[in-house]
Amino acid sequence: KQWYQRRVRGSSLLCWRRGGRPRKHRHGKTNGRPSKMGIYQRKHAKSLQALGEIRVGRKFQSLNVLGSYWVGQDRIYKYYEVIAVKRSSESIKNDKDLNWLCRPVHKHREARGLTGATKKSRGLGKGIRFNQTIGGSRAAAYKRRNIIRMKNFR
Repeated sequence: KQWYQRRVRGSSLLCWRRGGRPRKHRHGKTNGRPSKMGIYQRKHAKSLQALGEIRVGRKFQSLNVLGSYWVGQDRIYKYYEVIAVKRSSESIKNDKDLNWLCRPVHKHREARGLTGATKKSRGLGKGIRFNQTIGGSRAAAYKRRNIIRMKNFR
């Protein structure tokens, strides 16, 4: 992993790189499965961009992750830049557009699926493609569909 940090008026631009996600087979031994099946085709539920945001949030705990964007890619890695804001900075506290991030409720937004990249994995949206999250989340939709309301049966 390669990190670098650039300071911009109380916020930081953080860059990282990440490859694929191999299966947890020791030395690539697939234990009886066909050898040509490989160990690299497992997909994570969250995107590489979202995983990178979460990793940055863990590494730099004094910073609030605002979001991230694609920078470039090559054969092995994808490169994103994360915009992270230092909430204790006076310039951020006095900035009317960014001081909402200083409130304690916004700590670790990236880990709770509140940034742009992490929100995508929650399945939120409008229309027929997003039926599974009507009501705010998958859990709310499941609960609404499966709880029996006795008021209807009396």
